[in-house]
Amino acid sequence: MTVTNIKLSPVDMDARKKLDFKAGDTIRVWSKIPDEKATKKGDAQKFRSQAFEGIVLARKHGTEIGGTFTVRKVASSVGVERIFPIFSPMIDKVEIIKKANAGRSKLYYVRTKAVKDVRRKLRSVAMSAEHEMEPEVKEEK
Repeated sequence: MTVTNIKLSPVDMDARKKLDFKAGDTIRVWSKIPDEKATKKGDAQKFRSQAFEGIVLARKHGTEIGGTFTVRKVASSVGVERIFPIFSPMIDKVEIIKKANAGRSKLYYVRTKAVKDVRRKLRSVAMSAEHEMEPEVKEEK
């Protein structure tokens, strides 16, 4: 009796299971995006790679088939989050850029923390602008 390995998906399952990142780490995810320009009727679909770099907020369901991870980045002063399935064939590779030592497994509080920091900066800028606008009164004796 011969045993043959049948590969059902184009994803290297063992490599994806061994990905060692957790909440707080900064990663770069290379995903395949369908290329609009190269798509014509009858042609095979072409893809291009696009990087999404940010902080991992959460990793859910471990290394199960339905496991996902959430990545957040700030682009043009707007927070952007994407949820990636771990075993998606649309992901080319995952690069771990920086390891972090987070005290929690889910970092959802980063969303409100970022908003508060932006508001604080705007408030300080507005206060300094008001201070500059006030005319200085010199007393003559």
